[in-house]
Amino acid sequence: MGVIHKFQGDPDRFDWEGIIPKGYESKDIRGATVRWLISENEKAPYFAMRYFEVEPGGWTDLGRHAHDHGVIILRGKGKVLLGEKETEISFGDVVYVPPNELHQFKNTGDEPFGFVCVIPNKDVLSKTKGRR
Repeated sequence: MGVIHKFQGDPDRFDWEGIIPKGYESKDIRGATVRWLISENEKAPYFAMRYFEVEPGGWTDLGRHAHDHGVIILRGKGKVLLGEKETEISFGDVVYVPPNELHQFKNTGDEPFGFVCVIPNKDVLSKTKGRR
């Protein structure tokens, strides 16, 4: 059975019914939260969908992963680092991050920078490990 999480926010605040924002802070991350919109909780067999929000002056981790990412920017403006190239991005822009590519998202504006990121489900990753 499908699941719907109704949007509960407004232009200043992005929230969904039944979704709790989680801190996404470490020494390599500043001012970021994540909301797991679709995950194992919804029994999604192939993918997970997350909403990240980065405060002005903040950034996500600088990292690389064995899986790819699909990203669409919903609010604010920022920069994305892909490999060694940094590019400005804003509302409506779509970013593809291939497996193992170094990447990071930074807020360069004065309002929250928010984006949806789709990744493979952990079970799919474990079943395809070594096949890439």
